[in-house]
This record gives sequence, structure tokens and C-alpha cells, in this order.
Amino acid sequence: MRIIAGEFRGRLLVEPRFDTTRPITDRAKQSLFDILSPILEDAVVYDCFCGTGSMGLECLSRGARHATFFDMDRHALAGLKKNIETLGVQDRATVMASDIFKLLPVPRSGEPLTPPPPGEAGWGRGASNGDRLSKDAPRPHLTSPGGGGTGDVSLLFFDPPYPFLREKPAQLIDLMTRLLHHRLAPDATILFRHDTADALTLPGLVQTDLRTYGGMAIEILRPANPANEPSQAE
Repeated sequence: MRIIAGEFRGRLLVEPRFDTTRPITDRAKQSLFDILSPILEDAVVYDCFCGTGSMGLECLSRGARHATFFDMDRHALAGLKKNIETLGVQDRATVMASDIFKLLPVPRSGEPLTPPPPGEAGWGRGASNGDRLSKDAPRPHLTSPGGGGTGDVSLLFFDPPYPFLREKPAQLIDLMTRLLHHRLAPDATILFRHDTADALTLPGLVQTDLRTYGGMAIEILRPANPANEPSQAE
């Protein structure tokens, strides 16, 4: 597994060593980032269920301002920490080493982190701690409620372990609803990866694209507000 392009092009990354999800192939990764490339410069990224951080780190290599990584598997976190340190992006990365379903609310990028309740995993700060998408629309830091999010996260990777779609669908929907209303920008882009055999409708989002690579599906979604609705003329 490696960085495909940008500042750290060709750098090797530690790969995840668990079988609840499948590491994305270089071919699929290249295809997705060809689509995302216009919106990566200065992006604020959330990489949920990040494993060893391949997607968020690719964003940092391509000019994203900051990436926040969420995972609680200790082996994945060890690999993620090593990858962040290897690339030297500690100042642009935040690691949330805790159960993402229990993060209420999810902290904004750069906010001070409150320690978790006793007995839960700790929170880290940094490492120690087809068609292209348009970036013409403004990306305000904060917006008023209604028709989208109230945050500044412009790109979200939502990559739960494949069994979660069958075992925890209500929790995934609740988590995405909280992210949508409290952390995502109104014109944010969400990449939802899952097995092609599974499906889960995430309320409040509209699908703008769907890519399949073998048994893997990646939905490209955006908040359901008028600015993101497909034109009737198209």
C-alpha cells in the first residue's frame, strides 16, 4: 500500500492486518482520487474507521489542510501512528483513538479534546496526539442550520467494517446523522465504502455517483440540500 500522488508520492504505508474490511487497491484508489482531486486543496477531512489511514494520508499528500482519523483497533492505530510519523504530518493530523459511536459530540478539527470516561480507550492528538467534482461552490467555515451541515468538514470517508452494515445499521445511521448536522459542510462530499452485497440508505444524503470494484462498492454522496440536487435539465 502506498501514496499514489502528491507531496509523498510513492511512499510506502503500513497496511492493516485484519479481515473485517478489505484494503483498497491502488487502481480503485487512483480512480477515486481522480474524481476528488479538484476538492482536495485545503480540504478538511474526516477518515472514519480509518484503519492505518491510507485515504486521509493520501488527502494530506495532495494538499488537504487537515485530516482527523477515527479508529479503535490497537493494531490499526499502531500502523496509523507509524504512517503519520513516517510522512511527518503530525501537525496536520488528529487521531481519535476511541469508539466513534460514543463520541458525543464529535470534536471539530483542531478543537481541544476532552478525555474519555474512565476505562475507555484514550484520545490522541496528532500522531502523538468518471466526472470530476466541482470546487466552485463556496465552503464557509460555519453556516446556519438547515439544508446541510453546520461544520467545516469538506470530505468524509465513511468506511465501516463490512459486517457493520448487517450488524449495526441503526448505529451507522445515527452516527452519520450526527456528523451531517454537526460537522459536515453544506457542500461536503462523502465516500461510503461497503460490500456490493450490502446496502444502507443514509438519510439526509443524496447519491451523486456509484463505483464498483469487484466486490467493493463506493457511493459518492452529498448533503441533501437544493444546492446539491441534480439539475432537472441534466
